[in-house]
Amino acid sequence: MKTKSLAFSEIEWWAVTFVFLVLVLVNLLSFGNMKYLVYPGGYFARFLIPLILFFAFYLMHRVLIPRYQRTKNNRAFIGYGLLTLCLSYAIISLFSVGAGITKTPFTPYYFNTIALYGGYLVWVLLLKEVLLPPKMKDYLPYNLLRICSIFFFLILFLFQLDFLISDSISVILALFLPATILVLVYNYFLIYRMRLRGKQRAALWFNILLILVFPGFLLFAGLMGQEAVLVFLGLGTGLVIQLVALPLSDLAFEKYLGMKDKIENLSHQVDRGSADLRFLKSQINPHFLFNALNTLYGTALMEHAEKTSDGIQKLGDMMRFMLHENQLDKIPLRREIEYLRNYLDLQLLRFATEDNPEITIKLPAEPCEGNIAPMLLIPFVENAFKHGISTKNPSWIKINLRCLAGSVHLDVVNSLHPPKALKDPSDESGIGLDNVRKRLQVLYPDRHDLAIVANDTEHFVHFSVQID
Repeated sequence: MKTKSLAFSEIEWWAVTFVFLVLVLVNLLSFGNMKYLVYPGGYFARFLIPLILFFAFYLMHRVLIPRYQRTKNNRAFIGYGLLTLCLSYAIISLFSVGAGITKTPFTPYYFNTIALYGGYLVWVLLLKEVLLPPKMKDYLPYNLLRICSIFFFLILFLFQLDFLISDSISVILALFLPATILVLVYNYFLIYRMRLRGKQRAALWFNILLILVFPGFLLFAGLMGQEAVLVFLGLGTGLVIQLVALPLSDLAFEKYLGMKDKIENLSHQVDRGSADLRFLKSQINPHFLFNALNTLYGTALMEHAEKTSDGIQKLGDMMRFMLHENQLDKIPLRREIEYLRNYLDLQLLRFATEDNPEITIKLPAEPCEGNIAPMLLIPFVENAFKHGISTKNPSWIKINLRCLAGSVHLDVVNSLHPPKALKDPSDESGIGLDNVRKRLQVLYPDRHDLAIVANDTEHFVHFSVQID
């Protein structure tokens, strides 16, 4: 509660789902109430209208808003949002007028619902601006106020839809939601955790106290006032707590703690792997390697071996890139292209004396602006040289890289040859490309395009990505 924000998107989703589920079930079971049957379709409208509202909430809260937060595409968000609102309004108005709930196509309760939802979103933005760190020392005030806000807006929503559900059901839900939260918190801190610590007797006494406080109070009030409804409500509440709430919450706590242990184990493994990597880097002393390369570079210059000295210099630049910039989340695009250019120059130096390979390269003449995740372009080029070059048969590679405003486009075409007999199947390509695909899904979801087409003689790759 203090160290991070709760998963409010999930909390909001399940709270609203529960409320709409109650609305639909109560109205489905109200078939015997004749006042719902005064107008044609009145019975069906009272559970179809909540379903349409719920579907519109799902599209906005679970699809459109998360997609906008990822892509920041204003036009798509506004367009699809307006389409969702217009369609849901038209369908709800049709059912509402047909059922006699409203007398004109204008449906006030729909706009009240939209205003409540919009007001909640604005309120959440204000809370984030005022209560989130570093403006506050921890997340506790934000988390508590956000939970209370969810409850408050749900209660407002229930009471403004009084034609769909009776006031008594709204009051019960208004009491049920905070009571459920209290029971879950009570169970976690005073029953479940006591059992984990081996204090079975203390957990039993706290469980008995829970029965006396919640259902016991209703039973006592019902018996003293001779109210059968309160007696049955107390018995039902006790059964629900003991047979439903506590077992389900225990199962959820076990899942949560199990996932927490797995995350901690994975974090430990990652830390250990990072330590091993740092150890390996310390064993391969970069200063020694660069000093050795500088010595070879100086020797090549003294011997007038210009191609050799140029190759050594480019190899040194590539090593600096791998040791330093490759560890960053984002790097300038021009540095990624410089690394690619050095790699291509070394490959051209390698095949300079060969007659068969035909290599065509088009790179931007002007520096490209923007930032990109490192090592996204080079795997496609490496794959082309690995499988597209043959010193015995005619072969070719064509590389075309273009930088546009806010995007990068790479086309790579290479010839294919019969695969060589490999000692280790893991030497096949595809491992690097699969790694690139996974990184793109994580780093650039919905912001990249990757098309790979191959036949018996040719392999084609088109890759584009929207960069920062």
